[in-house]
Amino acid sequence: MRSALFNAYYWVLSIFYGLSAALSALLPGRRPIAFALRLYSQRMLWALRTFAGVKIELKGQENLPQGAFIIAAKHHSWGDGFVMFANVENLSFVTGDHLERFPLVGAILKKFGAIVVDSCGGPEARKALSESAAQVAAEGRRILIYPEGHLAAPGERFRYRTGVYYMSQDFNLPVVPVATNLGCFWKQTDKAKTAGQATVEFLPPIEPGLSKAQFMAKMEEVIETRTNELIAQATGQPVRPSVLVEWNGRKNVAPAVEAATASLLP
Repeated sequence: MRSALFNAYYWVLSIFYGLSAALSALLPGRRPIAFALRLYSQRMLWALRTFAGVKIELKGQENLPQGAFIIAAKHHSWGDGFVMFANVENLSFVTGDHLERFPLVGAILKKFGAIVVDSCGGPEARKALSESAAQVAAEGRRILIYPEGHLAAPGERFRYRTGVYYMSQDFNLPVVPVATNLGCFWKQTDKAKTAGQATVEFLPPIEPGLSKAQFMAKMEEVIETRTNELIAQATGQPVRPSVLVEWNGRKNVAPAVEAATASLLP
Protein backbone atom coordinates (compact mmCIF):
# COMPACT_ATOMS: atom_id res chain seq x y z
CA MET A 1 0.00 0.00 0.00
CA ARG A 2 2.78 2.43 0.93
CA SER A 3 4.61 1.73 -2.33
CA ALA A 4 1.41 2.29 -4.30
CA LEU A 5 0.91 5.68 -2.65
CA PHE A 6 4.45 6.70 -3.45
CA ASN A 7 4.21 5.49 -7.04
CA ALA A 8 1.01 7.48 -7.62
CA TYR A 9 2.64 10.58 -6.14
CA TYR A 10 5.76 9.93 -8.22
CA TRP A 11 3.92 10.08 -11.54
CA VAL A 12 1.71 13.02 -10.60
CA LEU A 13 4.72 14.99 -9.40
CA SER A 14 6.82 14.00 -12.42
CA ILE A 15 4.17 15.18 -14.87
CA PHE A 16 3.63 18.43 -12.99
CA TYR A 17 7.31 19.29 -12.72
CA GLY A 18 7.99 18.08 -16.26
CA LEU A 19 5.52 20.66 -17.52
CA SER A 20 6.93 23.24 -15.09
CA ALA A 21 10.44 22.60 -16.40
CA ALA A 22 9.24 22.96 -19.99
CA LEU A 23 7.70 26.33 -19.14
CA SER A 24 10.84 27.34 -17.23
CA ALA A 25 12.87 26.61 -20.37
CA LEU A 26 11.09 29.55 -22.02
CA LEU A 27 12.43 31.96 -19.40
CA PRO A 28 15.84 33.63 -19.73
CA GLY A 29 18.77 32.04 -17.94
CA ARG A 30 19.31 28.62 -16.36
CA ARG A 31 18.19 29.44 -12.82
CA PRO A 32 14.41 28.90 -13.20
CA ILE A 33 14.75 25.42 -14.65
CA ALA A 34 17.48 24.49 -12.15
CA PHE A 35 15.19 25.64 -9.32
CA ALA A 36 12.33 23.51 -10.67
CA LEU A 37 14.52 20.39 -10.85
CA ARG A 38 15.91 20.91 -7.36
CA LEU A 39 12.44 21.44 -5.89
CA TYR A 40 11.16 18.37 -7.73
CA SER A 41 13.99 16.27 -6.27
CA GLN A 42 13.39 17.55 -2.74
CA ARG A 43 9.67 16.84 -2.96
CA MET A 44 10.38 13.36 -4.29
CA LEU A 45 12.66 12.54 -1.36
CA TRP A 46 9.97 13.84 1.02
CA ALA A 47 7.44 11.50 -0.61
CA LEU A 48 9.86 8.59 -0.48
CA ARG A 49 10.24 9.12 3.27
CA THR A 50 6.59 9.92 4.00
CA PHE A 51 4.78 7.42 1.80
CA ALA A 52 7.27 4.58 1.23
CA GLY A 53 9.05 4.82 4.59
CA VAL A 54 12.52 5.06 3.01
CA LYS A 55 14.71 7.53 4.88
CA ILE A 56 18.02 8.57 3.37
CA GLU A 57 21.08 9.37 5.46
CA LEU A 58 23.59 11.51 3.59
CA LYS A 59 27.22 11.15 4.70
CA GLY A 60 30.55 12.65 3.71
CA GLN A 61 29.45 16.15 2.67
CA GLU A 62 32.76 17.37 4.06
CA ASN A 63 34.42 15.58 1.12
CA LEU A 64 32.80 17.90 -1.42
CA PRO A 65 35.37 20.43 -2.70
CA GLN A 66 34.67 24.07 -3.34
CA GLY A 67 34.02 25.12 -6.92
CA ALA A 68 33.74 22.70 -9.82
CA PHE A 69 34.20 18.95 -9.41
CA ILE A 70 32.91 15.66 -10.80
CA ILE A 71 30.64 13.25 -8.93
CA ALA A 72 31.14 9.60 -9.97
CA ALA A 73 28.28 7.72 -8.35
CA LYS A 74 27.17 4.14 -7.92
CA HIS A 75 23.81 3.76 -9.63
CA HIS A 76 21.33 1.50 -7.84
CA SER A 77 18.00 3.20 -8.28
CA TRP A 78 15.88 5.86 -9.92
CA GLY A 79 16.17 7.57 -6.55
CA ASP A 80 19.92 8.19 -6.90
CA GLY A 81 19.50 11.27 -9.05
CA PHE A 82 16.95 12.78 -6.68
CA VAL A 83 19.46 12.55 -3.84
CA MET A 84 22.16 14.29 -5.89
CA PHE A 85 20.01 17.13 -7.23
CA ALA A 86 18.33 17.75 -3.88
CA ASN A 87 21.62 18.05 -2.00
CA VAL A 88 24.33 19.28 -4.39
CA GLU A 89 24.02 22.84 -5.65
CA ASN A 90 24.89 24.00 -9.15
CA LEU A 91 24.81 20.48 -10.57
CA SER A 92 24.83 19.40 -14.20
CA PHE A 93 24.87 15.86 -15.57
CA VAL A 94 25.94 13.69 -18.49
CA THR A 95 23.29 11.91 -20.53
CA GLY A 96 22.86 10.21 -23.88
CA ASP A 97 21.10 11.84 -26.82
CA HIS A 98 18.40 9.14 -26.74
CA LEU A 99 16.52 11.29 -24.23
CA GLU A 100 16.07 14.02 -26.82
CA ARG A 101 13.55 11.81 -28.60
CA PHE A 102 11.01 12.36 -25.81
CA PRO A 103 8.62 15.33 -26.14
CA LEU A 104 9.89 18.53 -24.46
CA VAL A 105 12.94 16.77 -23.01
CA GLY A 106 15.38 18.10 -25.62
CA ALA A 107 14.50 21.71 -24.85
CA ILE A 108 14.72 21.06 -21.10
CA LEU A 109 18.15 19.43 -21.38
CA LYS A 110 19.49 22.24 -23.55
CA LYS A 111 18.26 24.99 -21.25
CA PHE A 112 19.42 23.20 -18.13
CA GLY A 113 22.91 22.83 -19.58
CA ALA A 114 23.09 19.04 -19.50
CA ILE A 115 26.06 17.43 -21.23
CA VAL A 116 24.38 15.48 -24.03
CA VAL A 117 26.51 13.00 -25.98
CA ASP A 118 25.96 10.57 -28.82
CA SER A 119 24.69 7.29 -27.38
CA CYS A 120 26.41 5.41 -30.19
CA GLY A 121 29.77 6.24 -28.66
CA GLY A 122 33.16 6.32 -30.37
CA PRO A 123 35.76 9.11 -30.79
CA GLU A 124 33.11 11.67 -31.74
CA ALA A 125 31.29 11.01 -28.49
CA ARG A 126 34.41 11.70 -26.48
CA LYS A 127 35.06 14.91 -28.43
CA ALA A 128 31.49 16.09 -27.81
CA LEU A 129 31.77 15.14 -24.14
CA SER A 130 34.95 17.20 -23.81
CA GLU A 131 33.56 20.24 -25.60
CA SER A 132 30.29 20.28 -23.67
CA ALA A 133 31.96 19.67 -20.32
CA ALA A 134 34.40 22.51 -20.96
CA GLN A 135 31.66 25.12 -20.68
CA VAL A 136 30.16 23.49 -17.59
CA ALA A 137 33.57 23.38 -15.88
CA ALA A 138 34.32 26.99 -16.86
CA GLU A 139 31.10 28.07 -15.14
CA GLY A 140 32.16 26.32 -11.94
CA ARG A 141 29.33 23.79 -12.03
CA ARG A 142 29.51 20.26 -10.65
CA ILE A 143 29.11 17.33 -13.05
CA LEU A 144 27.21 14.16 -12.16
CA ILE A 145 28.17 11.02 -14.06
CA TYR A 146 27.47 7.32 -13.50
CA PRO A 147 30.66 5.49 -14.56
CA GLU A 148 28.91 2.16 -15.11
CA GLY A 149 26.22 3.76 -17.27
CA HIS A 150 23.55 1.36 -16.03
CA LEU A 151 21.43 0.70 -12.97
CA ALA A 152 23.09 -2.11 -11.02
CA ALA A 153 21.26 -4.35 -8.58
CA PRO A 154 22.79 -4.49 -5.06
CA GLY A 155 25.78 -6.80 -5.17
CA GLU A 156 26.34 -6.34 -8.90
CA ARG A 157 28.63 -4.10 -10.89
CA PHE A 158 29.10 -3.27 -14.55
CA ARG A 159 32.37 -2.44 -16.22
CA TYR A 160 33.44 1.09 -15.29
CA ARG A 161 33.92 3.36 -18.31
CA THR A 162 36.65 5.91 -18.81
CA GLY A 163 34.64 9.04 -19.63
CA VAL A 164 34.99 10.33 -16.07
CA TYR A 165 38.79 9.93 -16.22
CA TYR A 166 39.06 12.00 -19.38
CA MET A 167 36.88 14.76 -17.98
CA SER A 168 38.98 14.87 -14.83
CA GLN A 169 42.20 15.13 -16.83
CA ASP A 170 40.89 17.53 -19.48
CA PHE A 171 39.66 20.08 -16.93
CA ASN A 172 41.90 19.29 -13.94
CA LEU A 173 38.88 18.50 -11.75
CA PRO A 174 38.78 16.26 -8.66
CA VAL A 175 36.39 13.32 -8.76
CA VAL A 176 34.19 12.56 -5.75
CA PRO A 177 33.17 8.86 -5.68
CA VAL A 178 29.75 8.06 -4.22
CA ALA A 179 28.72 4.78 -2.57
CA THR A 180 25.14 3.80 -1.76
CA ASN A 181 22.86 1.05 -0.54
CA LEU A 182 19.66 2.69 -1.78
CA GLY A 183 19.08 -0.31 -4.05
CA CYS A 184 18.28 -2.38 -0.96
CA PHE A 185 15.19 -0.21 -0.46
CA TRP A 186 14.38 0.98 -4.00
CA LYS A 187 15.90 -1.47 -6.44
CA GLN A 188 16.54 -0.15 -9.95
CA THR A 189 13.12 0.68 -11.46
CA ASP A 190 11.04 -1.58 -9.20
CA LYS A 191 7.63 -0.32 -8.11
CA ALA A 192 7.91 -2.04 -4.72
CA LYS A 193 9.83 -0.21 -2.01
CA THR A 194 11.21 -1.57 1.28
CA ALA A 195 10.94 0.74 4.28
CA GLY A 196 14.16 1.47 6.13
CA GLN A 197 17.13 3.82 6.25
CA ALA A 198 19.30 4.01 3.16
CA THR A 199 22.74 5.61 3.08
CA VAL A 200 24.37 7.66 0.35
CA GLU A 201 27.99 8.56 1.08
CA PHE A 202 30.38 11.00 -0.60
CA LEU A 203 33.90 9.55 -0.40
CA PRO A 204 37.24 11.43 -0.37
CA PRO A 205 37.96 12.99 -3.77
CA ILE A 206 40.41 11.50 -6.26
CA GLU A 207 42.70 14.26 -7.45
CA PRO A 208 43.85 14.55 -11.09
CA GLY A 209 47.30 13.30 -12.01
CA LEU A 210 46.96 9.52 -11.85
CA SER A 211 47.41 7.38 -14.92
CA LYS A 212 44.25 6.07 -16.52
CA ALA A 213 44.85 2.57 -15.15
CA GLN A 214 45.55 3.88 -11.63
CA PHE A 215 42.54 6.18 -11.66
CA MET A 216 40.09 3.58 -12.94
CA ALA A 217 41.30 0.94 -10.48
CA LYS A 218 41.10 3.33 -7.52
CA MET A 219 37.67 4.72 -8.44
CA GLU A 220 36.13 1.27 -8.85
CA GLU A 221 37.76 -0.06 -5.69
CA VAL A 222 36.59 2.72 -3.39
CA ILE A 223 33.05 2.83 -4.78
CA GLU A 224 32.49 -0.92 -4.79
CA THR A 225 34.20 -1.56 -1.44
CA ARG A 226 32.18 1.06 0.43
CA THR A 227 28.96 0.19 -1.40
CA ASN A 228 29.33 -3.46 -0.39
CA GLU A 229 29.91 -2.40 3.23
CA LEU A 230 26.76 -0.27 3.15
CA ILE A 231 24.77 -3.15 1.64
CA ALA A 232 25.97 -5.39 4.46
CA GLN A 233 24.82 -2.81 7.02
CA ALA A 234 21.38 -2.63 5.41
CA THR A 235 20.87 -6.39 5.07
CA GLY A 236 22.65 -7.67 8.17
CA GLN A 237 24.64 -10.02 5.95
CA PRO A 238 28.44 -10.35 5.74
CA VAL A 239 30.29 -8.07 3.32
CA ARG A 240 30.49 -9.75 -0.08
CA PRO A 241 32.37 -8.58 -3.17
CA SER A 242 30.20 -7.37 -6.01
CA VAL A 243 29.75 -9.60 -9.04
CA LEU A 244 30.70 -8.31 -12.50
CA VAL A 245 27.82 -8.69 -14.94
CA GLU A 246 27.60 -7.96 -18.66
CA TRP A 247 25.08 -5.51 -20.06
CA ASN A 248 22.39 -7.48 -21.87
CA GLY A 249 19.89 -4.79 -22.72
CA ARG A 250 17.65 -5.50 -19.74
CA LYS A 251 15.41 -2.74 -18.55
CA ASN A 252 17.56 -0.96 -16.02
CA VAL A 253 18.36 2.37 -17.62
CA ALA A 254 17.44 5.36 -15.51
CA PRO A 255 15.46 8.43 -16.57
CA ALA A 256 16.67 11.99 -17.13
CA VAL A 257 19.54 11.83 -14.64
CA GLU A 258 20.93 8.61 -16.14
CA ALA A 259 24.40 9.18 -17.59
CA ALA A 260 24.97 7.26 -20.78
CA THR A 261 28.66 6.63 -20.15
CA ALA A 262 28.34 2.99 -21.09
CA SER A 263 28.20 3.98 -24.73
CA LEU A 264 30.88 6.67 -24.58
CA LEU A 265 34.27 5.13 -24.20
CA PRO A 266 36.00 1.78 -23.72
